[in-house]
Amino acid sequence: MELDKGLVSGSMALLVMKLLEDGDMYGYQMVEELKKRSDDTFHLKAGSLYPLLHGLEGKGYVSAYEKEATAGKPRRYYHLTKQGHSVLQEKEESWNLYACAVRKVLKGGVCSYGT
Repeated sequence: MELDKGLVSGSMALLVMKLLEDGDMYGYQMVEELKKRSDDTFHLKAGSLYPLLHGLEGKGYVSAYEKEATAGKPRRYYHLTKQGHSVLQEKEESWNLYACAVRKVLKGGVCSYGT
């Protein structure tokens, strides 16, 4: 079954910020890590990733810098800022509350999140 793109697009900033929480990364590295961590569910393309990163950078959540690569031209790395860490915590909390509410409706039961 294919994922609903509407569900994915709304959470992509959260997922990218979560990747950067573990350390600075360059674009292709983020794409590959997201695929790996999601068991090959999320396939983020450069045409979607870079506008997202530029938007996060514009809000002050992410900063970018260039670093020499072992071979070839320098790579642009992205770093989660202090403000980005705070926003990530808020987004995670919000996502967990939302996911719990959806589970309650879909499963007709209780969600143990936050109790």
